[in-house]
Amino acid sequence: MGCSALGWPAVHAQTGAPLPPEVEAALARAKLPRDALSAVVVDAQGGGKAVPRLAHRASVPMNPASVMKLVTTYAALDQLGPAYVWNTPVYLQGTVQDGSLRGTVYLQGLGDPKLVMERLWLLMRRLQGQGIQVIVGDIVLDRTAFDVPDHDPARFDGEPLRPYNAAPDALLLNYKSSVMTFVPDATAGLARIQYDPPLAGVQRQATVALAAPGTDCGDWRAALRAELADPAKVSFQGVYPAACGERTWPVAAADPRGFAARAVEGMWRELGGKLTGSVREGKVPAGLKPAFTAVSPTLAEVVRDVNKYSNNVMAQQLFLTLALQKNGVGTFDGAREALRQWWMARVGDADPPQADNGAGLSREARLTAQGLARMLQVAWASPVMPELVASLPISGVDGTLRRSQSRAGMAHLKTGSLRDVMAVAGYVHAASGRRYVLVAMVNHPNAGAARPVLDALTDWAARDQ
Repeated sequence: MGCSALGWPAVHAQTGAPLPPEVEAALARAKLPRDALSAVVVDAQGGGKAVPRLAHRASVPMNPASVMKLVTTYAALDQLGPAYVWNTPVYLQGTVQDGSLRGTVYLQGLGDPKLVMERLWLLMRRLQGQGIQVIVGDIVLDRTAFDVPDHDPARFDGEPLRPYNAAPDALLLNYKSSVMTFVPDATAGLARIQYDPPLAGVQRQATVALAAPGTDCGDWRAALRAELADPAKVSFQGVYPAACGERTWPVAAADPRGFAARAVEGMWRELGGKLTGSVREGKVPAGLKPAFTAVSPTLAEVVRDVNKYSNNVMAQQLFLTLALQKNGVGTFDGAREALRQWWMARVGDADPPQADNGAGLSREARLTAQGLARMLQVAWASPVMPELVASLPISGVDGTLRRSQSRAGMAHLKTGSLRDVMAVAGYVHAASGRRYVLVAMVNHPNAGAARPVLDALTDWAARDQ
């Protein structure tokens, strides 16, 4: 009969093998051809010798979209360990006297994916705890731990202000994004706007008029007619419907490279600190010892954020950290090579992925269903399996699967979607009590209609009695 690269009987990987009737029907309703789908369902515990229940076009390289994050997050858990943390050291050069530092503060970014506003606030409070209220000098940001090319946030899909297009950075602050919160006040006829984090040197409109009484919430963002392209100014030419209640709107920085400096200075001044110099880029002098270090949440917690909510920039931070740990600097080439070596050692020659940036936000990334299924079998038998599985969205319950129509709670699956791509991969708890690996990827101009196909396949995998 012959065998595939994974030891599976080759007949199961043939395009012509029958699909479950409910999956065939869902494909027909979605106007998707059978060859748009690549899928594997196989026992999670069977290893490479397990015969799949289903293997349809399993050896065809496909664009996996954000399902690629499974590879990055498992590799990170396996190599770095669930308790791994990122340090952000803070250095003082100069003398502190009477509440003033005459010298320089250095913040050294080492890739922390979750240095969000609240943790920046705590870092600045700790800086004040060193007896400093006035910095007579500069704050220097050292982001040399990552060496990544200049990034055009509009290149991928022409949406530069969408947070998912933010680029990785050794000193990534608040995902390079601001959050605007709109709070309507019907009595005053306006909505108040809160901006987080505070940003130095940016004019921000404090209120916006309410729409006419009785106006539906509708497309409230469009109704605001926001002008967000100027890094130094935020304004609104429209109105806000009171029917929306309180809403938040995350927006990527119009000036991504300058965002960290604005956020650091803005937070320092918000806390009452004074700065006579500027916030600028530079490098920590050799031999200087940290005054203190801000420590990130553990990798296990970070991986949960990456997979539950499909956070692209956090995934890229993990990916580059693989290279940083191996080579002393985080580069995409180094990360791809580190991932390739890990894959060959852990998964073998089972169709290694073309990982590109490690997040799946890519037109070039490729992965086969049988390769990913084998990796998920390996992961199931690994010591970090509980952390990986717990990071995946639960069907019909949370994360990117909270609106799934498949039966609630019986699958932990990472989702992925791009233009022309829809995918899921992870683990399904079946009626028999067995656990199956499920991988399904649709690549087709009509892939946006494939959600019912993936739900039908998930439900079929769960019914094994």
